[in-house]
Amino acid sequence: MFKFILAKLGLALLVALTVSFISFILLYLAGDPAVSIAGENATAEVITAVRQQYGFDRPLITQYQDWLMRALSGDFGMSYYFRVPVADMVAERLPVTMAIGGLGMLFALVAAIPMGVLAAAFPNTWIDRAAIGIAVVGQAIPSFWFGLILIVVFSVNLGMLPASGTRTWTGYILPMVVLGYYAMPAIMRLTRAGMMEVLAADYIRTARAKGLNWHIVMFKHALRNAIIPVVSLAAVQLGFMFGGSVIVETVFALHGAGFLAWESISRNDLPTMQALILIFSMFYIGLTFLADILNAWLDPRLRSN
Repeated sequence: MFKFILAKLGLALLVALTVSFISFILLYLAGDPAVSIAGENATAEVITAVRQQYGFDRPLITQYQDWLMRALSGDFGMSYYFRVPVADMVAERLPVTMAIGGLGMLFALVAAIPMGVLAAAFPNTWIDRAAIGIAVVGQAIPSFWFGLILIVVFSVNLGMLPASGTRTWTGYILPMVVLGYYAMPAIMRLTRAGMMEVLAADYIRTARAKGLNWHIVMFKHALRNAIIPVVSLAAVQLGFMFGGSVIVETVFALHGAGFLAWESISRNDLPTMQALILIFSMFYIGLTFLADILNAWLDPRLRSN
């Protein structure tokens, strides 16, 4: 197990380094940061002075090395637009994104896994068709549209929940449902497919023949093996939630890291974009790494691969 963890950790670090380098290069290729700082109406002399002041005239690989060394120590530089340290902005905004992402994934798992188990236990029944129907609808509805519908129904018409803000815990409910419903279809379908495959196995038929309780067979024997691919999928979906929360945070006016990403992109705030890309990538890579370790613990056969 220790060798397996070391191998996965080495791979995760290599992926993280590659992602940081590619994202750094692509952001610089997207536009001249000196122009963004000086302004579109700045003269060539001013742009040249800004380029020299910020070190943009140095080789790109040198700029990347300096940025990476500072980033590893928690220094992401100063925001070109807000004129404050990027690390302070991200530290202030990130908890909101992590909260709605974590709650959204919890909502998705609590709703999708039981639906997938029931759909597999009663195939080709109204329960199965209802679960598949909910998954199809969730896959087809755009997140921003679903969020606006929830605001109209529960905030405007019924007045039950706030349409924006996180002053109270109720402000997280609608964003949680929107993000969770986005992840539900894939988790439900994978749980259903895994359960149907496991329920057809010989050891499940043997357990049933011994007269074991239905709940023990389904949740102790079958679900333990069927849940392994769901763990990996949930980690990937949670990474997508953290990185893709910009739409939900914009709809609900939540000032989290996702909304900060939208602000930095619209204002070409290069240091903030670089920091957020790196942080969201680290979340995604870290969650995938943890999912691999958990899967290896659940299924020892994976350790030899």
